[in-house]
Amino acid sequence: MTIGIPDKFSLAQNYPNPFNPVTTIAYGIPVSGNVKLKVFDMSGREIISIVSDFKDAGYYVAKFDASSLASGTYIYRIECGNFVSAMKMLLLK
Repeated sequence: MTIGIPDKFSLAQNYPNPFNPVTTIAYGIPVSGNVKLKVFDMSGREIISIVSDFKDAGYYVAKFDASSLASGTYIYRIECGNFVSAMKMLLLK
């Protein structure tokens, strides 16, 4: 785990990937702000909001439990201020 405050926004690839049924998503924010971390299916429908909260600058880890979802590819997306980033993850059951 990294200690301190990041110098830029970051969104890491989930681990493990592929996963079943729980995965970890790490992200870093260099300034305090409202953070939204959401999961979408491949058609763009929002599945779940993992994080929707004000966070202080720092490094964070979020767990995602997909035990109620079908196998497939999903997109996770983070928003904080003007920063937006998205990555793919694969659920294999």
